[in-house]
Amino acid sequence: MFDNALLKHAQLILAACREQKLKLATAESCTGGLIAACLTEIAGSSDVVDRGFVTYSNEAKRDLLGVPGDLIADYGAVSEPVSRAMAEGALTHSLADISVSVTGVAGPGGGTDLKPVGLVHLASARSDRSILHEKCLFGDIGRSEVRLKSLEVAFTLLQRQLD
Repeated sequence: MFDNALLKHAQLILAACREQKLKLATAESCTGGLIAACLTEIAGSSDVVDRGFVTYSNEAKRDLLGVPGDLIADYGAVSEPVSRAMAEGALTHSLADISVSVTGVAGPGGGTDLKPVGLVHLASARSDRSILHEKCLFGDIGRSEVRLKSLEVAFTLLQRQLD
């Protein structure tokens, strides 16, 4: 299902979380659960992965993660403030110590001049550290590729929180 490089990265993240005794949660929009799926592809991941939130709609972001509706109204669902709030919300609404969030425009439609297809915002929160954020402009490379590249960046952000 996932290539060896992604699975290896997932294994490293899980091992680092185990070593640091951390539980992990995901908050995903455009990836639709791919991050959680890749992590749980690894046998034994249940000792690290607490839960995954698939919050595709704005209502789900508000209801499940506590993202303020005015934040979505002011900045749009695909924005740095919303990705940060999603990462924080994943910590608040779970038993996790570390989280990663992703929101973006995977395409092929839905893009605008200000928020083109391939724009993705990711964030990672950890209970004892600052939130990390990454803005990606992948371009119109195809829906599956935007989602897979987002997964790679999500793992890189998690690794930075774990270092």
